[in-house]
Amino acid sequence: MSDLNAINEALNKRAGRRLIPSILVGLFLVGIVFATMALARPLFAIFVTGAVLLALRELSAALIAHGTRVRFPLLAIGTIGLQAGAWFGGLPGLAISLVVSTIAILVRELLAGTTGFVRNASASAFALFYPGFVAGFILLLARSGDGYAYIVTLLFIVGMNDTFAYLTGLLIGRHPMAPKISPKKTWEGLIGGFVATILATALTFHYLLEREYLLGALAGALGVLAATAGDLIESAIKRDLSLKDMGTLLPGHGGMLDRLDSALITAPIFWCVIELLKRFG
Repeated sequence: MSDLNAINEALNKRAGRRLIPSILVGLFLVGIVFATMALARPLFAIFVTGAVLLALRELSAALIAHGTRVRFPLLAIGTIGLQAGAWFGGLPGLAISLVVSTIAILVRELLAGTTGFVRNASASAFALFYPGFVAGFILLLARSGDGYAYIVTLLFIVGMNDTFAYLTGLLIGRHPMAPKISPKKTWEGLIGGFVATILATALTFHYLLEREYLLGALAGALGVLAATAGDLIESAIKRDLSLKDMGTLLPGHGGMLDRLDSALITAPIFWCVIELLKRFG
């Protein structure tokens, strides 16, 4: 037993997180997504909105702790408006909600005076856009007639990339990809995630979306780039704010934003791919 504990601790140290809780939490969240999308899509919209609000709360708290003034209640109202706009009004609803919420936030900051206006207003607008606005594209995908297939494909893109980039990097990773942003990310991990995601997305495109394997492979390649960018963006935020994790809500993962980071950037890219295929495919 002591040997098993030693091996587990060694893996946890190399991985930078607790593996077993991380896997269990990931499976639990995936189960919620599949269940709500299959049984009651409005519950999926509520689940996504709740997750985004938790991520927003983590980001707001980090910004406040770093000396930047953001108003979480107003940001939360704006974020709920963004998700509702996307779910009920599609892309126009999402765009209108963003405009209205951004203006409201800027006016509120203006009423507080000019000292620190640019810094605080910029941070507030950023917190509204990320995670709120980009998360709206998850609901744009889910609300369509093929929403179940789209969300499953999105999960495959993000999940396969995260899992195989992580495993490949853990086993054979030697060359850091972005040491100043995310020291544990390696080029070997990127390649591992790239290969696995292309294969998985090619299959999901063919069997779920009834599209050519090649289109799926191309979508998978774009998804890997988007997911990696999303991970690095969140890592850069944490570096700038001197944080290891955004929170402690999810054992083995950190905060909710730590779990959503890849999906937040991948969803808009995948939505664009789907829209292009609808029009020109």
